[in-house]
Amino acid sequence: MLNERICCLREKLNESIINGEDYSIIYQLSIELDELIAQYYRNDVIKR
Repeated sequence: MLNERICCLREKLNESIINGEDYSIIYQLSIELDELIAQYYRNDVIKR
């Protein structure tokens, strides 16, 4: 499920960049994506 959220948010971020949306929107999406990726890796470490 976390992988799906990361993929969806990555697509949304890429579309925002391509469409030239406001920098604040791109920045916010980037922060959200970074947080999800960090959460993914934290969960991966816990599983090991």
